[in-house]
Amino acid sequence: MPTQKTAKITTKHSDLVLRVSKGHFVSSHSHSNYYIDVAAQKSRLSEAKAVARELCRNNNYNTKIVDTILCLDGMEVIGTCLADELTKNSFMNINAHQTIYVVTPETTGNSQLLLRDNIVPMVKDKHVLVLAISVATGNTANSAIDAIRYYGGKVVGIASIFATRKECGGYPVESVFNPGDLGDYFTVPAHECPLCKEKVKIDALINSYGFSKL
Repeated sequence: MPTQKTAKITTKHSDLVLRVSKGHFVSSHSHSNYYIDVAAQKSRLSEAKAVARELCRNNNYNTKIVDTILCLDGMEVIGTCLADELTKNSFMNINAHQTIYVVTPETTGNSQLLLRDNIVPMVKDKHVLVLAISVATGNTANSAIDAIRYYGGKVVGIASIFATRKECGGYPVESVFNPGDLGDYFTVPAHECPLCKEKVKIDALINSYGFSKL
């Protein structure tokens, strides 16, 4: 983790935790006082399953048709676990025994999302759930919404590990964790950053792959 001010937010489920580091962090869209490390959730099967179960437990995906999960930010492992949860035999689960596609878009140089011709049929005329690490500024989620519409899909919602908002692009955002779990969390445009105004040194550059110390 990029600083010594690290913490692990636990839940009643041993495999469901949020690892965070407090400091001054910069992404391509904003500045934040927390770095949220989801490497384990994205890579470790037991934690990925725990995230998927919690998303299904607390939200209404069991009562929505989901044909495709569009994975952003390297969320394919969690996306596969979520598809598995959604297709399990359950009285309230309308997706039981149905096939769910798990797809990942490419990102072009101007940050637009691209689907190759052989992937488009998995989105066109399908009910698509967007799955992201976090939804803070909403830029990435909105790009996904635009791409799904462009390729003829129907957005059913947005799911994430962490989110600061309940809505993005007119669609509900569901998350496992939120700012209430951190208390003093903020993410703001660079020109509004209180840490910059106080001349606090930047600890690291961050993106969906991780962090780079400065």
